Amino acid sequence: MEEFAALIDALVFTRSRNEKLRLIAEYLRQTPDPDRGWALAALTDGLDFPAVKSSTIRKLMQERIDPLLWTLSRDFVGDTAETASLLWPQPDAPPTPPSVSETVAALSAMNRASVMSELPQLLDRLDPSGRYALLKLATGAMRVGISARLAKTAFAQAFAVPVEEVEEYWHGLAPPYEPLFAWAAKGEPPPDIASLPTFRPFMLAHPLEDSVVDLADYVAEWKWDGIRVQIVHAGDETKIFSRGGDDISATFPELLDVLDFPAVLDGELLVRGSHQGGEQGGAASFNALQQRLGRKTVSKAMLAESPAFIRLYDVLLLDGDDLRERRWTERRDQLEKLIARLPAERFDLSQIVEARDFDHLAQIREGARDDAIEGLMLKRRDSPYVAGRKTGLWYKWKRDPLLVDCVLMYAQRGSGKRSSFYSDYTFGCWDGDPEQGAELLPVGKAYSGFTDAELKKLDRHVRSNTVNRFGPVRETTRSLVFEVAFDSVHSSKRHKSGLAMRFPRIHRIRWDKPVEEADRLSALKALIRD
Repeated sequence: MEEFAALIDALVFTRSRNEKLRLIAEYLRQTPDPDRGWALAALTDGLDFPAVKSSTIRKLMQERIDPLLWTLSRDFVGDTAETASLLWPQPDAPPTPPSVSETVAALSAMNRASVMSELPQLLDRLDPSGRYALLKLATGAMRVGISARLAKTAFAQAFAVPVEEVEEYWHGLAPPYEPLFAWAAKGEPPPDIASLPTFRPFMLAHPLEDSVVDLADYVAEWKWDGIRVQIVHAGDETKIFSRGGDDISATFPELLDVLDFPAVLDGELLVRGSHQGGEQGGAASFNALQQRLGRKTVSKAMLAESPAFIRLYDVLLLDGDDLRERRWTERRDQLEKLIARLPAERFDLSQIVEARDFDHLAQIREGARDDAIEGLMLKRRDSPYVAGRKTGLWYKWKRDPLLVDCVLMYAQRGSGKRSSFYSDYTFGCWDGDPEQGAELLPVGKAYSGFTDAELKKLDRHVRSNTVNRFGPVRETTRSLVFEVAFDSVHSSKRHKSGLAMRFPRIHRIRWDKPVEEADRLSALKALIRD
C-alpha cells in the first residue's frame, strides 16, 4: 500500500494532466500484478465494498475520539477520509502495511457485523498517508482528479498501446485486469471479447459554438434529452451500457429480450409519455426518465407507467460485421434497414431534420423547446464512427439555455480540491411578492459556472454572511443573486417548491442586483412542460 498511497498523494497535489498521466503510467509499469490492476480499478471507481460506508468511518472515529472534536475537525477539513486518517490514534506497534491485493481481499471479506473490528486492524497497520489511501479505496470516493478516460490513457501511455484498443477490451474484463496487462505489458494475444456483450467507446461531438457548417457535407438530427446508451447483443446475452461504460441493464429489464441478433447499437434511452386517456405517446421529459435511473429494482407500476425505449442513432457492429470504418451514410442505410427487425414499441429511429440551409436550420432549432429535444446534432456524411471527439466530424448544437434570477440560500463545502471552499450553492425563488412577506423556496443547486477567482469571492461572501449552521452547510443572509442557466424545469413532489431544474449552473453572479428583483416561482412554473 505504500506505493499506492504515494501515488494518491502525488495525484492530489498536482493539477497538470500530463503529470497525472506520467505518475499513473510509471506506477503501472513498476507495480507487479495483481496490485496494479486493483489500483487501476480503484482509480476508476471499479471497486465496491458494501460494508464500508462513510457512516462506518464516522462511527469508528466517534468511538475513539471526542465526537465534538470529530465533528469540528471534519467540518474544517471537509473530507471524511482525510480527517480520519489524521485523527486515527497511533498504534503502539510500527506500521506493517498490507499490499493492495491483501487490502482488497480483506475489504471484500468484511460484512456489516465484522467491519467494526476488522477495518481498525487494517488502519492500525498504516501511517496517515496509507490510511487516507485505504479509506478512499474502501469508500470508492477517490476524487483525485482522475477520470476513467484519463486512467485508460495513462495505461496506453505506460505500455505504448492505442487507447482505443484499451477501451475496447477494458469493459469485457473484471479487476484486476490481468489479461489486459498480459497483452499490453507482456506482448500476449489481446483478450478475446468476440462472444461477450461488451461496451465499445462512444463517438462524441464538439460544441458547434459560432461555427457554420455546409449542409451539403453535414446532416442534422435532433439531440434528444435522455441518456446516451449502447445496447449490445452477443453470446445469447444483451446488455445496456451508459455513456461512461456502466452496465445499467438491471434498471431497464424490458429491453433485455428485444434484441436477438448480434449487434452493437448507439441511441438515446427515453421513456414514453402519455396522452390523455392513457394512450402511449412520444418521448417524455428527462424528469420522467430520472425516476427510473439508478434503481436496483423496478416495480411493475413503473414499467407500465414509464416504459423505456431506445431512439437509435447509429450501428457499430451488425451480424458479425464491424461497420465503424464505414461512412455515416452507409451506416445510416444499414440502420434504416435493420429497424424492421426490431420491435416498434422498444425501438425507433432518430429522424433527420430537413432544412433548406443553415439559417433555416437555426430557425428550426430555435423553435424546438418541447418533446424532450435538447438541440441538434450535426454529423459529417462521410464520417467513420471513431472513439472520442474528433475535430470536424460531429458537432452538438444545443438549444440556448433558459435563464432565471435566484437568491443564494445555503452553501456547502466542496470535496477534493474544493474542500476548503463553500462551493456548492442552493438557491431559491420568491413564492410571491417579497415586499409582502413572500417566502423564498429552494429551486435548485449548482456547483459550476464560476471561475476560481469568483469562487474565492463567493467563499468570502458565505463566511461573512452566515446566519445559521447545519453541520457542513451554512445558511446565508438573503443578499446575493445568481443568474442561473438551466435546460428545462419539471414538476417535482420531492421539493417544497414543487419544481426541479434540469442541469442548473451559475451563469452570472449578480453582485449588483437587489434580491427583491429575483424571479418568482410563477416564472418557473410557466416553463413546465411535463
